[in-house]
Parts: sequence; C-alpha cells; structure tokens
Amino acid sequence: MDSLKSSELAGGYCNSKTSYSRFLTREVQIGDIPMGGNQPIRIQSMTTVDTMDTMGSVEQTIKMVDAGCEYVRITAPSIKEAENLAIIKKELRYRGYQVPLVADIHFTPNAAEVAARIVEKVRVNPGNYADKKKFDQIDYTDAAYQAELDRIYKKFAPLVGICKEYGTAMRIGTNHGSLSDRIMSRYGDTPEGMVESALEFIRICEDLNYYNLVVSMKSSNPQVMVQAYRLLVEKMVAENMNYPLHLGVTEAGDGEDGRIKSAVGIGTLLEDGLGDTVRVSLTEEPEKEAPVAIALVNRYSNRKAALVSEPKREILQLATVSKETKRYESSEVNAFIGGSLVPRIVVDITQKNLKDPFILTEVGYKYDAVLDKYHMGDQSVDFVYLGDQLPSFTMPGNLKQLYNYKTWLGLSNKANMHPIYSLEEFNEAKEKDAAMNLIHISNDDLQSEAFAQLAIDKTLVFILETDHLHGMADQRQFFANLQEIGIDNPVILKRSYAVEEFSGPLGDIMDPEEPISKIQLYAATDFGALLIDGLGSGIWLDSPATPTDKIASVSFGILQATRSRISKTEYISCPSCGRTLFDLQETTQMIRSRTNHLKGLKIGIMGCIVNGPGEMADADYGYVGAGPDKITLYRGKQVVKKNVSSANALDELIEIIKSDGLWVEMEG
Repeated sequence: MDSLKSSELAGGYCNSKTSYSRFLTREVQIGDIPMGGNQPIRIQSMTTVDTMDTMGSVEQTIKMVDAGCEYVRITAPSIKEAENLAIIKKELRYRGYQVPLVADIHFTPNAAEVAARIVEKVRVNPGNYADKKKFDQIDYTDAAYQAELDRIYKKFAPLVGICKEYGTAMRIGTNHGSLSDRIMSRYGDTPEGMVESALEFIRICEDLNYYNLVVSMKSSNPQVMVQAYRLLVEKMVAENMNYPLHLGVTEAGDGEDGRIKSAVGIGTLLEDGLGDTVRVSLTEEPEKEAPVAIALVNRYSNRKAALVSEPKREILQLATVSKETKRYESSEVNAFIGGSLVPRIVVDITQKNLKDPFILTEVGYKYDAVLDKYHMGDQSVDFVYLGDQLPSFTMPGNLKQLYNYKTWLGLSNKANMHPIYSLEEFNEAKEKDAAMNLIHISNDDLQSEAFAQLAIDKTLVFILETDHLHGMADQRQFFANLQEIGIDNPVILKRSYAVEEFSGPLGDIMDPEEPISKIQLYAATDFGALLIDGLGSGIWLDSPATPTDKIASVSFGILQATRSRISKTEYISCPSCGRTLFDLQETTQMIRSRTNHLKGLKIGIMGCIVNGPGEMADADYGYVGAGPDKITLYRGKQVVKKNVSSANALDELIEIIKSDGLWVEMEG
C-alpha cells in the first residue's frame, strides 16, 4: 500500500506557484565542477560494472562523460573497492578525463573513510551508514533516542573530519526504502521520516563546521519523492539551511515506463524551481541516462532565458495560493468523469482513416472483423476526439465520441456522442447535450465576459488549455481560482506540443525526427506535476508529431506513474551497479514478458541486498539477488524463499503469486 494517499500530498515547500525561478542554494565545490548557487543544473549517473574491474569502470565512465555526465558515481561496498577508486581515477586522468568521481557507500564507514581521501565526493545513506534495518519496531524513550544519535555522531564524525581535511564533498542521500528501524519506529514510513533521517546527519556536519553537503530524498514512488523534497526544503529553510538538491526517482525501471516515472518525479520538482543536479535511474546502460536527464534539465535553462526575453505576462490569480496546493474535489458528471472516478484519457483521431475500424487498435479497441465486435482492455482510452470528421463504421459502445459543437448539432443519432464548445458557443447554444457538455477554457478566460455569463450546471466538463510558457503553473492556478469561485466541475487537462519543441540542442542525442522520448518527458512533467497534487479528472495529450498509439501509451503511463489510474503491472527495477549479482536488463525483460498482464501488481527487481527489501518495500513481490546464481523471493517485506537458483526463480515467483490467488492467465 502506498505510504501516502494523494490527498495528503499537497503540503510542503513550493518555490513559486505562478512563475519559474530556482530555489537559491549554497554553492558546493566538487572537484573542478561546482554545484548549487547560480551554477547550471548538473548531470550525473553511476557505473554498473564491478568496481574491481578497473578498465571496465574506466571505459564505462568515459562513455558516460561523453554522453553528458558531469559527475560519475561508483560503488564502494568494501575497502578493496574504495582503494581501487584511486587506480580508476589515475587511469581516467591519464586519458584526459577530469570528471569528479563520487563513491557510493552503504553499511561500511571504513570504506567511506578510505574513499573520501581519493574521490571528490562520497555519498552516504543515513539509513544504513551507522544504523540498521531489520524491520524491528522499537519504542524509544527520548533519552534512548538521544543515546542512539550520540552513537551515530561518534561513528560518523571521523568521515566528516576526513572530508574537511581533503576538501571532499558529501551527499547525504536518504532512500525511502532504507529508512532505519530507529527512524521508522519514531516517524513511520513517511516523508517526514525521510527528511529527519537526513537532517540528523546534516546537523552533525554543521556541529563539526562542515558544510560541503548535497542532499537527496529518493523513492521509487514519485508521490512520496516529491512530497519529501518539498518538506525537506521547508525544514531546511526553517533551520537556516540551503544545501543543493540531488534529484532522482529510484528504481524507475526501463523504456517508456522508466522515463515517464522519472519525469513525473524529477520534472515536478524542476517545475517548482527545486534541484541542482539530476540523476535519472534507468535499468539500461548508464550512458542512456544522461540524455534523458539533459532533456529534462535543458527545458528549464531554455525557459529561464525565454522568460527573460519575452514581455512579462502575469498568470491570472483570483485566489491567493499558499505553499499548500489544495486537492481539487470535483463533482461527477454522467457517472463517467470526475468525483472518485479514475482520470479519463482523450485521444485525437481526426487524422486517421475513419473508414477503417482497425485504426481503433491504436487506442486500445481491437476489432474482430469475423464477429464484427471490439475487444477492449485495461489500456483502452475513454474518449476519442473526432472534431468535424464522421466515421463510416460503428464505434464501440463504451467509447465516447467528442465532436465540435456545430458538427454535433447535425448528428441524427447522438447516443454516446458529446459536444465541445467555446465559451461563447455554449452561452449562445440553443441545444445542449443532456448528459455531458465540454467547454474549452483557459485560466485567462476566468476574467472574460463570456465566463461571467456562463450558466454552470452539472453536465459541464472543462477542457483546460494553456499557452503560457510556464504552463503547469498557469494550470495549477486555475484550480485554485475555481476553488475560490466555488466551482467543482470536472477538469480535463490538455497540453499541446508543437513539432518544433522536439528539435534544438539535443538533436545530436535525441533524433528530432523521432521525438517520442521528449514527449514522454514533457507530458509526464506537465501532467504529472498536477495529478500528483490531486488536480485533474482527465488528460488530453495533443502532439501531431507523435503516433497515436504512443500518445495513448504515454497517457496511461503518466496516470500509472502518478498512482492515479493503475492499468498495468509496475516494475520497481533498480539500475545496475557494481554490486549487482545478475544481468538486470535481461532479467527485468524476462520477468516483464511473463507478468506484464497482471494489472495492479508491483514487482520489485533488485540486483543486490543493498537495494533489496527496503527499496522495494512499496512492492507486492520482490526478486532480489542474494549471491551468484542465487535469488531471494519476497512477498512485500517478508522473505518467502531464500537462495533459489536463478534458473528456477521466476517460476517460483509465479507460483507464489498463484498461491496468493492473484495470478490470471495471459490472453492468447
């Protein structure tokens, strides 16, 4: 079960509700590349080969740097790997690569103390650096809790002293899934616990006069991750701190799902002006992560420049918006949209051959010509927009058709067909649909005479559009304005992306002729940032450059990543690293191929025990590397089978799912 319901996710820090500006952090020196302050948002990633494979680590680091990484992280699970970082660094410098290296530390303070003398930055996880996680619930007295903090101080202080002496930076990297038993016992499995876990270590650093710090709040659940970062900044400001923020969604997975999930979490925070460095975690080769991070980050570099160059345009504010975004509780229309119903999806099919029923396969309706009927699934869209086009075949009975008002007026049979109006058209209309009427609207329209004349009724659904450069903030303000006015009609979020948005400085990395990767990132950010805060009863992604089936797929992916509509199996899959005990990419694809029809299940696929039971605590089932050719299988947080041969592990996992009554056979 998710740690937080979406209704609880509205609070926390938000730098600006109506304009784009970055939260100003302190500048931290990491080798020759500073982070924070007015520096650009930095790009980084992590190697996946064994750290003891010196040449493999060097070659992979070079690929990552050439792909755009400005920092490279390498795991150091023990002293021997930490010591080998010196050899890796020497070879990189010999080849002319000055990239700052970051040692990734879990469990082993002695390895951290070695690495801090070698590399430019160390990452420690406060959940397991000097603490433990056995899923024990402990009732601490205040004195006992303080005694634990004193113990951690003594264990952590030597590393701080070494970092001060050698000029080494440090990231205090909290992970949602690896909070210590101590934190869990006092704060629970919450963003508050994540934040306090980091602040405890930051306070120790400050007590020792060490400030060369970066902080992160990572989770595989973008809702939890966004809330934790916002709360962290709020708490830091209260304690007069402003350390740079490292953004990332852990275990995002691969392919489209991994990119969308990453963009929902990272993009939402970038929209709020938070973030000084980005790492996109994909279960793919690490050099493929950098272009995704660059695409996310460059959008804000370009936005800042464009905001400076264009005439200032204020976002209409009828309501005063505090740091808390209030969830928009809409009424329900036609027992189909709004209220407690899952968000709906609209797809434009006006450019399709509307004489051919097989075109509906692209939006989830598979036509059977022999039986003359349609098969729908969990990813069948809810509305298709036909504009002024009329199909020559019979549409599926559960697919609602949207027409421009004047064309809808001329239809003889209006069953399952609904009109879309401009404000003026609706005000002047002599005939309206008894069930559902949709109106194009923008935040600016709330000041118009046409809106003032609008007769609000329970059939109305708004289609919210924006042409503001900072469009997410404009649309977010619209919901606050509606709440101020006292209107609760459902709102479909619509965003339109022109072909030119997918070209530009990334043309050498992401082919502008194939803009699918960018539409995944842009749409996931723009829609996801609103859906995460409970704003919106539906989405309409308009992108003429994107194939229709991809628009449908991305739309469902965004709703899945925001946990607002579950339509497929979710894989919480870590990126490979030097600790990984099997081929993660191959294994993830193998597991996906046999389980991706299990709607609503979350399956964690972890390469080692470090990212094991804790990081996948949000999952229903887990597949975790326990040693060479050995897999441990989990049900939630509980071990079900240990040391299963990798050849049999997937079959064993499926048997566990079957024994729980959650298995369904895949349709042929």
